[in-house]
Amino acid sequence: MKIKLFLLSIFSFTQFSYADISLPQIFGSDMVLQRVSEVYLYGWAAPGETFTIGTSWDGKTVEVKTGINAKWRVKVTTPQAGGPYEIAFTGKGNSIVLKNVLIGEVWLCSGQSNMEWSANSGIDNKKEEIKNADNPNIRFFTVDKRTSATPQDDVSGSWEVSTPNTMANFSAVAYFFARRVHQELNIPIGLIDASWGASCAEVWTPAYVFEENQGLLESHKLIQQNPWVPTERSTLYNAMIAPITTFNISGVLWYQGESNTANGENYKELFTKMITSWRKEWNTDFPFYYVQIAPYTYGKLFEGAVVRDQQRQSLSLKNTGMVVTSDICTTDDIHPQNKQDVGLRLGNIALKEHFKVLDVEVHGPLYKNIEIKNKELMVYFDHADGLYLKDKNDTFFEVAGADGIYHTAKAKIKNGGVVLRTKDVDVPISVRYAWDNIAIPNLFNAAQLPASTFKSN
Repeated sequence: MKIKLFLLSIFSFTQFSYADISLPQIFGSDMVLQRVSEVYLYGWAAPGETFTIGTSWDGKTVEVKTGINAKWRVKVTTPQAGGPYEIAFTGKGNSIVLKNVLIGEVWLCSGQSNMEWSANSGIDNKKEEIKNADNPNIRFFTVDKRTSATPQDDVSGSWEVSTPNTMANFSAVAYFFARRVHQELNIPIGLIDASWGASCAEVWTPAYVFEENQGLLESHKLIQQNPWVPTERSTLYNAMIAPITTFNISGVLWYQGESNTANGENYKELFTKMITSWRKEWNTDFPFYYVQIAPYTYGKLFEGAVVRDQQRQSLSLKNTGMVVTSDICTTDDIHPQNKQDVGLRLGNIALKEHFKVLDVEVHGPLYKNIEIKNKELMVYFDHADGLYLKDKNDTFFEVAGADGIYHTAKAKIKNGGVVLRTKDVDVPISVRYAWDNIAIPNLFNAAQLPASTFKSN
């Protein structure tokens, strides 16, 4: 009996000492690592186990020792964009070799169905876009849909090279963003899609944000239960975002907001705190570029306009950028089929603001301030070069006096701004623009980009 116990203890010790090296699924062959960066490689093995990691781009080998918690993490330096490379993990019990690894730009793409929407879901020029999707320098990782009450260590998914078959079922907006950036920079692009149709922003926000902001707890109660997606706070963040916060990224693309029309008045506070929390978890102030929701026949009056304006106001957070889509949508479809221009506009913002290689206007007119001149009200905009109205008879501008009642106003372009006047208001003190769920704005700048919905106060 003693001999059996002794043999069992030796067997158990051997298994414990030389457990296989294992990696999170975000690491795999065909992946993209962030260029010119100190990136973390991490995973699990037996406590106290030592093994080596070799990176082919520099020919270096580092020795790693697993902690008592069975986790290990090591920082390696990546070069300029290029590849393919290999990463070899060599231990006593097993070896792992990741092949066809590229070094380039890694972007996380998240939100609800308009981010998740693929070519096979239905986009303009679908057949041609799919046919032309062969690009070995664009790689996809789709995070499988999961929920969790607590932050997790791993996600489910795998890396794929862009081909007609893989592109057809990946986020179309993300793909067209990558194609635009790749065309300009000619470097590998890695896209991580962690999105879930019909999801509200609360499910993508860490729990501590709500613990520190009681008003957001109350606001969340307005979100209705949905048969297509969990609505419990933080559940998608815990399962689909938290596990990859150690994986280096260049920035985030976001397309969401339709499911927050029920509590839109608080969207800016929620959204900016969500962005700040993600940056905190990654420990970097990465660029965060998002898509303003499109005009659509939402159920309650003005609720779409409220969210659009809250998204506009969220630009007050540094290193953010917003794409306005009011000119490339149809008001009877919450999933506009023109995903190409959405991705193009996101790409142009990144190329100008983040990569600093584009010298053109990439934003539509954004409300700046107003001046009251007798019975007229002058509205000024940022990004206003070449300001013009496509239809002077239907301007979507309304002004209000002290009573707060808005009236349609006549508008004309003057001195780089818009002059408003209406016989119904003697002393105008505020203005709103495109303040309707289905308003298709017609104020543009010389770059032919549309102005955002706004309300001055």
